[in-house]
Amino acid sequence: MSDRPTRDVRDSKVLAAMSHPLRRRLLDILRVDGPSTASVLADRTGQAVGNISHHLKVLAASELVEEVPELARDRRERWWRRSADVISWSMSDFPDDPVAAAAESLVLERQTALARQWFAERDGHPEAWRRAAFTTDHWARLSVAELAELEEKILALFTSLADREVPDDGEERKLVFLTARAVPGRP
Repeated sequence: MSDRPTRDVRDSKVLAAMSHPLRRRLLDILRVDGPSTASVLADRTGQAVGNISHHLKVLAASELVEEVPELARDRRERWWRRSADVISWSMSDFPDDPVAAAAESLVLERQTALARQWFAERDGHPEAWRRAAFTTDHWARLSVAELAELEEKILALFTSLADREVPDDGEERKLVFLTARAVPGRP
């Protein structure tokens, strides 16, 4: 587990900075792979180093990433890491804010794109992985308190899996995208 606390975003400028699709991807790569340089991030994303540097500066201005000078081998090399492993925000903190509405839409598009990528590529994976991957949905009548409790339990489960020490037991482990969404609705 990281000693960097959760970042609760309540500023729409920070929300706008983190909601750009490439910047969101950079935040994800830094979360999964740890500190990196702009060159490595450019290779991972297929982007130009200058473009990555620009987006890292935007993220740094919003205090979403920070430099890690102790990792540099010389004065020209710049390493970056996320300022907090967990970044959270809520639409309720941004009433009637078009930036928040756009950010929420972009999050949903990104989650959908990752699921669609799996659907397109799953035939290239072993049968065991194709069987293990899942999606599910349910309907339940919940109070506000019960919905909040569900969120707490799901976040705790996801965090325990994301932050654990990966066992060295010979089992194959792939990077898995975990998502959950619980919203009031009607069938």
